[in-house]
Amino acid sequence: MLDNYYISILRHYKERLGRQSLSLALFYINLLELSILLLLSNFFMAFARQMKLITMSSFKFWTLFLLVSIFVLFKNWMRFNGKKRNVLNAKVKSKPMSIYLIWTLPFACLILAFVLYQVK
Repeated sequence: MLDNYYISILRHYKERLGRQSLSLALFYINLLELSILLLLSNFFMAFARQMKLITMSSFKFWTLFLLVSIFVLFKNWMRFNGKKRNVLNAKVKSKPMSIYLIWTLPFACLILAFVLYQVK
C-alpha cells in the first residue's frame, strides 16, 4: 500500500524535479511511515493509560520510538534505492492519485497523534 504512495509521488514530481524527485519521494514515505508509527504508538499509550496499565515510562517509550524510527529510515533507504525502486516503478500500474490527498495523509496522522497524546 505504501509503495503506491511512493510511486505516485515519484511519478508526479519526476518531470519537474528530475533526480531530486527520488529524494522527495523518500522523504515523503519516511514522513508517512513515521507519522503512522507515531499515531499507533500514541493510540496504544492512551489506551494503556485509560485501562490503568503501567507498561513503560515516558522516557522508555520515546527511546523505543526513536530506535524504531531509525530502523524505518534505514529500511526505506535500503528498499527504495536501486533495483527495488525500478521493479516497483515497472510493476505498479496504479491510476494517479490526488497529490493533495497524498500530502494530507501524513499531516492528518500527525494531528491525530497529537490529539491522542493529550488524552489522559
